[in-house]
Amino acid sequence: MKKVFDEVGSLDKRCYEEFHLSEDLLMENAANSMASFIQNKFPKSSKILILSGSGNNGADGIALARMLAGSYDIELFLPLGVKSSMAVLQLERAKKVCVSIVQNIGNNYDVVVECLFGSGFNKPINEEIKSLLLELNRLKGYKIACDFPVVPFEADTTITMGALKKGLFLDGMKDYVGEIMVGNLGLSREIYETKANCFLLEKSDMKLPFRKKLSSHKGDFGHLVVIVGDKKGAGLIACEAGFAFGTGLVSAITDDINLPLHIMQSENLPKNTTAIALGMGLGKNFNSSFLDNDIPKIIDADMFYEEVILTILEQENIVLTPHPKEFSSLLKITGFGEISIEELQKNRFSYVERFCQKYPQIVLLLKGANVIIAQNENIFINTFGTAKLSFGGSGDVLSGLIGSLLAQKYTPLESAITASLAHSLASVNYNLNDYSMQPQDLIDEIKKL
Repeated sequence: MKKVFDEVGSLDKRCYEEFHLSEDLLMENAANSMASFIQNKFPKSSKILILSGSGNNGADGIALARMLAGSYDIELFLPLGVKSSMAVLQLERAKKVCVSIVQNIGNNYDVVVECLFGSGFNKPINEEIKSLLLELNRLKGYKIACDFPVVPFEADTTITMGALKKGLFLDGMKDYVGEIMVGNLGLSREIYETKANCFLLEKSDMKLPFRKKLSSHKGDFGHLVVIVGDKKGAGLIACEAGFAFGTGLVSAITDDINLPLHIMQSENLPKNTTAIALGMGLGKNFNSSFLDNDIPKIIDADMFYEEVILTILEQENIVLTPHPKEFSSLLKITGFGEISIEELQKNRFSYVERFCQKYPQIVLLLKGANVIIAQNENIFINTFGTAKLSFGGSGDVLSGLIGSLLAQKYTPLESAITASLAHSLASVNYNLNDYSMQPQDLIDEIKKL
């Protein structure tokens, strides 16, 4: 896991006060991080356009132009002029080494670097800047964003300074950040970073349910029960996913007699049930008595529109897996008010944090282009998901995976993290075209992890 921060201004301030590193020195290191990336990736004499703003993010770009001048064909474009004291200073330095400052953008560049505003900028951009960024997108050169891309600039790589920031992982940023790297500001991340409660998940955080004990039987691996509702396919997909992810037994509570041979059928909860999956394709007609127990549960889909969810939120060992529309409904039921999907998506972390403050024992998994998993004060981000997962049944597979791990005695948080990573990484491994994946394809890839 890697630490993620709301902001890094306080971390920079600590550098000034505790380590006696000046603003100028941090800026030089920021520019050097970008310069090193370019020098390692592109041959000398490559033509590079650097678009710099008027503040300190722009100053980073101006410093970069100075560092690369002489070895590379540099054009520095300053559409907003320079305003901050550091931008003025960096421009004076750049002029001393004869950096070429241009009034218009050309057509042929090997590299395009956007250094307009940085992560602290939170105002709408005007149409002139938007048009400029769209023009940059049309250029063929490799695109780099300094610290934080300004939408609609589509970076191939974002070099964010000092530490990872939450804003980089909002769903709306996924098409713009490209690969994210952290630029060194003159201190190792171990020293620069402080305590955090938000973390970026890595592949190594996935703890698959491999069977290391040789003397075992099916009862050792739990019994997942899936409540199958009106749309039976959703529940059956969860059954198949749960079985494929290591559960010893899977039962479906349904009146459908055409179940796969390895899925058992039941009218009531078996006495040896170790986890329940509920909500997928459920509809309105369900027996709420299945909720009245302390068995670990994964709750999905239709349950987020029902007032009975309030009863579930009083329990322990619960994982909720809403998508944004379902989470908006859940927020309304739980007293947070009418939150539009647009408002929610702009402030995903904030609403997740507020919900988990109210229900600290619950594990919340908010689906999206980037998955957010949270419990109490801790937040975990899964960025491995792909557009291949945008199909009906994808969420039902995830429910089955989480239910399977709950049944095998993983904690709710462990279940959500490992299942989410397996779900995403399996989609990455699917090697046919990106629009053809179906639930069974995803389950088959999960078997190969």
